[in-house]
Amino acid sequence: METRVALIGIVVENFNSAQEVNEILHNYGQYIIGRMGIPYQKRNVSIISVAVDAPADVISALSGKLGRLDGVSAKTVYSKLTENDNGQN
Repeated sequence: METRVALIGIVVENFNSAQEVNEILHNYGQYIIGRMGIPYQKRNVSIISVAVDAPADVISALSGKLGRLDGVSAKTVYSKLTENDNGQN
């Protein structure tokens, strides 16, 4: 199955949902390239970026599960690379 490289941007406004966010990310751990979390205390939110390499339906499911949590927003940006590309045009 062809995989895509994507970045999922997550904003957590409800810290009661943080554990659920981490559980979902853990369940998709095999697809995660890396993640970075930034607590922004001034605005009382956390911003998380997650780089993934997965089939498009898996990426969509992950983003959808995150976005359905209370006080959590998630958006995905897909790379134009295909699985056979090595980054050279």
